[in-house]
Amino acid sequence: MTTSLKEGQKAPDFTGVNEKGEKVSLSDYKGKKLILYFYPKDDTPGCTKEACSLRDDYADLKKAGYEILGVSPDKEAKHQKFIEKYNLPFSLIADTEKEILEAYDVYGTKMFMGKEVVGVRRTTFVIDEKGVIEKIITKVKTKEHGQQIMEEMGMTA
Repeated sequence: MTTSLKEGQKAPDFTGVNEKGEKVSLSDYKGKKLILYFYPKDDTPGCTKEACSLRDDYADLKKAGYEILGVSPDKEAKHQKFIEKYNLPFSLIADTEKEILEAYDVYGTKMFMGKEVVGVRRTTFVIDEKGVIEKIITKVKTKEHGQQIMEEMGMTA
């Protein structure tokens, strides 16, 4: 139950709306490395740990040339509250229609608390400057996700 996308493949283009109501597209990150992470819901224990881990490692990731963008089905206002509550230094896309989630094949059947449910499969894509998927992380360690990305990308913190 992981994405059908593969490393080395061109990342699907997308346009979504962030917490400020601004349009954000993959093309906005051309020439930059992007950590595009998909998560189920703002302000839930796992998603909060993941966002805070990325926040805590933001300076190191930024220094290595990475931008961070989160995507969930939450609405803009909920993203805004989540960002303010946890002082997140990156934008979150409100994918209420699940178009980006489906383009990246991270929405569908998954196991949750021992039951099969339909929802967002927590997945992170590291996309290079040319828009190619460099790394896909499907076994996200929420509490140490920033460190996990740095290790997977061969960076030393």
